[in-house]
Amino acid sequence: MSTIRFGTSGWRAIIAEEFTFDRLSLVVQAIANTLRKEGSLSKGIVVGYDTRFLSREFAEEAARVLSANKIPVFLSRRDVPTPCISFNILHRKTLGGINISASHNPAEYGGIKFSPAHGGPAGVEVTHKIEEEIQALVSPDGKERAKEGKPAKIHPIDPAPPYLRHLASMLHVQELRKARLQVVVDCFNGTSRGYLDRFLRPYAGGLHLLRTTLDPTFGGRRPDPAGENLSGLIREVRKRRAHVGLATDGDADRFGIIDRGGHFIPPNDVISLVLEYLIETRPRATYVARSLATTHRVDLIAKHHGMEVVETPVGFKYIGEILSKGNCLLGAEESAGFSIQHHLPEKDGILATLLVAEMVACRRKSLREMLKALDKTYGPFYSTRIDLALAESSKRNLLRQLEEGAPGRLGKVKVLKCGRRDGFKFYLEKESWVLLRPSGTEPLLRVYLEARSRKDLVHLKMATERLIRKSSL
Repeated sequence: MSTIRFGTSGWRAIIAEEFTFDRLSLVVQAIANTLRKEGSLSKGIVVGYDTRFLSREFAEEAARVLSANKIPVFLSRRDVPTPCISFNILHRKTLGGINISASHNPAEYGGIKFSPAHGGPAGVEVTHKIEEEIQALVSPDGKERAKEGKPAKIHPIDPAPPYLRHLASMLHVQELRKARLQVVVDCFNGTSRGYLDRFLRPYAGGLHLLRTTLDPTFGGRRPDPAGENLSGLIREVRKRRAHVGLATDGDADRFGIIDRGGHFIPPNDVISLVLEYLIETRPRATYVARSLATTHRVDLIAKHHGMEVVETPVGFKYIGEILSKGNCLLGAEESAGFSIQHHLPEKDGILATLLVAEMVACRRKSLREMLKALDKTYGPFYSTRIDLALAESSKRNLLRQLEEGAPGRLGKVKVLKCGRRDGFKFYLEKESWVLLRPSGTEPLLRVYLEARSRKDLVHLKMATERLIRKSSL
């Protein structure tokens, strides 16, 4: 079996092949050993899980291991959204939380993520310590700490009420109530059922729900609210002439948005709209944080309003660090994740969809009408992402050639500079850019592109694909 490594959001692997009860117990024991070296364990750990096959049983095993290590456990009674776990870490002032979830990965994946006491994803320093503990446990002389005496108590909890109350304090619910929007919600058979719909019910003029049953296979589809997976939501928005369609992924930390008429709004556009809206309606802040892969329209909006942009590597743990420091209005990544100041250092798909609903209610316009106004002020931006399943040898060849030297041009466009902070980001003429980086959670090469015209984006895409084919041989 492969070595257990934490990616951008924990460790994920195929259930029953590499993600097994024995290996999960090993990871949890390593987390317990890491926490023990930091000091007192009495504050306990929140443990939650998603709707995947055996997730509840994996969570119960994690709770058992923690309890045997004298760590009190607050175990969710049902599957729970990732942002709700994050909020309960802060609300209960625990040592952190363990989430049994593979987020938006295909149904055959299982996953585990550890979040420390600050409520956001564990940083690289913490995950390296956990990985070192795992290696120590599997070495020939590695031993678990002796578990003598009575185990710590496992407390069953309902984490929903304090989280939902907090959401209400973050939103302008009076605007939702006045507008009485017609809303369609797609829960993707995931953890937002009983959360997103429960919150909206008192405020929406009409609420129609999709995929609210518990289904570990997610209906045979990847639980990712990207455009190609939202055909059912698009149909229902059109059929019911709804103002907006809202979706979340399997663990409810990512969002998908459908405008009236059944039009998918890409995450980069949603992030841009919400940023402009927050600047108008929320207390000012100095910073906005975005990942390397996220639209540079964020930079223009921030600059226009006298704010600074912090560019981070891909992975919300880096954005969470900025949010935790305070004075950061919005932290966002193009993969449909964001959070805001005074909320969580963790992405929250439920809050994201509710903010979009509030924005539609407040402005009484469609999202496409708002985008036209944004383009009039800042000019158009066109972006896309390609996920390539390259053989490991081809991926190594590509990365080695890029290490040896960046190309001077991509097609007809001059490369102004190459950033190597996380993968390879080419900053190009005409305010365009390309980012190539291996996925931290799947065997894929991710390619991100942005240009100021559709024609330039198509040209850039073709040139990048030629570069990859040539360099990966």
